[in-house]
Amino acid sequence: MIKFYKILLLVLVSWSVQAQDVLLKRADSLYVHGNYSQAIEVFKTYEKQEEVYEKMAKANLALGNYDEALASYDNALNAFPEDALIKYDYAKLLSRSKKLNDAAVLFSELVYLDYKNPNYHYELGLVFEKQGDSTAMNRFHSAYELDHTHQKAIYKIARYFLAKRNHEASLRYINTGLKSYANNAELISLKALNYYWKENYKEASVWFEKLLDLGESSQFIHEKLSFCYAEQLLYEKAIVQAHRAVDYDPKNATNLYILGQLYEKIDNFAAAEEWIAKALNILDQPLNAEYTKLAGVLNRQKKYKEAIAALQKAVNENPQDEAAQFFLVRTKDEYYADRNSKIKVYEVYIDKFPKSMYVPYASSRLRELKEEKFMKTD
Repeated sequence: MIKFYKILLLVLVSWSVQAQDVLLKRADSLYVHGNYSQAIEVFKTYEKQEEVYEKMAKANLALGNYDEALASYDNALNAFPEDALIKYDYAKLLSRSKKLNDAAVLFSELVYLDYKNPNYHYELGLVFEKQGDSTAMNRFHSAYELDHTHQKAIYKIARYFLAKRNHEASLRYINTGLKSYANNAELISLKALNYYWKENYKEASVWFEKLLDLGESSQFIHEKLSFCYAEQLLYEKAIVQAHRAVDYDPKNATNLYILGQLYEKIDNFAAAEEWIAKALNILDQPLNAEYTKLAGVLNRQKKYKEAIAALQKAVNENPQDEAAQFFLVRTKDEYYADRNSKIKVYEVYIDKFPKSMYVPYASSRLRELKEEKFMKTD
């Protein structure tokens, strides 16, 4: 009889074990197929909870439920305090959740346990960086020394030297990184910026173009590439990139104005007028210089009436802008048919700005007009 009960007990235990195995396989299958909430519910019914805390943490993390994920990782680490992988994943989530002090403690423990693991140093550096700790760079350097192909550590170091305008050091690290990963867009962007800030616009354009070849596109890239082309007098190419920058932010008055300037460079004054006018409609600061520029491209098209209107706006913006007032006089000289009206505007200008750099020309033109009037009368 006793033997019978022993056999029965063994059978029941075996069934229980098999049932738990089936339960765990079902939960794992739900997790693998993305049914995270259902997987968690099944994991909760598993008898040996300590064995599934980590899995529940990952499922909650996949759902974006960081509080539950942190709680599960804490349980998992308490159950397996020597498990470095659990500690590593938990520390990363703590850092992501801005629990920086706790994250720093765990990453420091990991560095102590395995000093030759570059990622431990890198992740600890990230935590220190968020905390404003200047020793963060030491951790990034340690990661790099342990692994000269560590792209993320190289990026941090290269960016640091770029910010310090130490272009030689920055480029040295960038080039090392690109040897192992030639299409690292972050490093390529830093390389382009190094040359841009060194005012080597030809070389900078090569690396900004590389970003475009990799499918990268941003307002920043197109703005900088447009400037590089313009500095090389490649105005047509600069205009293409300027348009792409404007596409990102059609209300960016600065980019609209730059586009107008670029069109002026290729003598497309109608387009220059269009884009500068759009910029002026947006700007809410003193616009005398911008209205004067608009008037300039209008004058080149012999649109004197429109140019006068633009220059009058420039004068309204800054009544002491003697250049705008002089160009207004010159434009009226071109536009007015009546000689007396022309004489009057020059006299008013000379009287208002007697020390202006434009007075010699204004006086010379005034004499011409008076002589023409005299000859006509005679």
